[in-house]
Amino acid sequence: MPHYVLITGASSGIGLALAEALARRGRKLILVARQRDALESIACELTQRFGVEVLFRTCDLAEPIQLSGLLHELEQSERRIDLLVNNAGIGSGGAYLEQDWSREKTLIEVNVLALARLCHALGQHMLANGGGQILNVASVAAFQPGAWMSNYYASKAYVLHFSEGLREELGGRGIQVSVLCPGPIRTAFWRSAQLEIGHLSGSKLMMSAEEVALYTVRALEKNRALIIPGWRNRLAALGPRFAPRWLVRKLAARINRGLLPG
Repeated sequence: MPHYVLITGASSGIGLALAEALARRGRKLILVARQRDALESIACELTQRFGVEVLFRTCDLAEPIQLSGLLHELEQSERRIDLLVNNAGIGSGGAYLEQDWSREKTLIEVNVLALARLCHALGQHMLANGGGQILNVASVAAFQPGAWMSNYYASKAYVLHFSEGLREELGGRGIQVSVLCPGPIRTAFWRSAQLEIGHLSGSKLMMSAEEVALYTVRALEKNRALIIPGWRNRLAALGPRFAPRWLVRKLAARINRGLLPG
């Protein structure tokens, strides 16, 4: 049975960079995103560059019927997923009560519900097949509350704590679970979340998706539980453990409000 890596949110950003890094290592891929044209182009390019099989499936993870269809297809196929990368996610900036509820609901469906469902369904297959690996993508935002991006920060806190709990449950059963918590990255995330990168553009916290992907792949090979690329980001994640909660809230609110347009 052929082995594959399944990557969600694979059409850009970290997902695309991870796809390239893993293809470079000879891994067969199944790329999942909403943009068919982008996926088709990426699949062709990676196949030509690295000589590996790259499949793609279009799926809006916020749509339960589409996600069910994807999982049904994977279940019926003879392809074994031995690495699941839950990278798909969306952001939302601004005062929570002033946001459109449909967007906030979609954020929860993609960042939380789809991720949990993929872990449940493909995790069961990994158990049946003798093991595998799961990488869930959170953020350094997961370590603190974040006013003006409250729903996003909370969704990433879920991913962090869920992943660490799952690692303890499955570690003795042949499934390795890791969680990636990157800091700010030069991707289209900021534009889609309606944020302005502003003062962060020149920050030494800012990394490229390619840097994050390379660090992550190496950490996966070592079965690291918590993956935080960049020593500055590791310090940023550590800070909330020692500072008073009121100060953590205030600092995050100040930073995030500075990212809002106008």
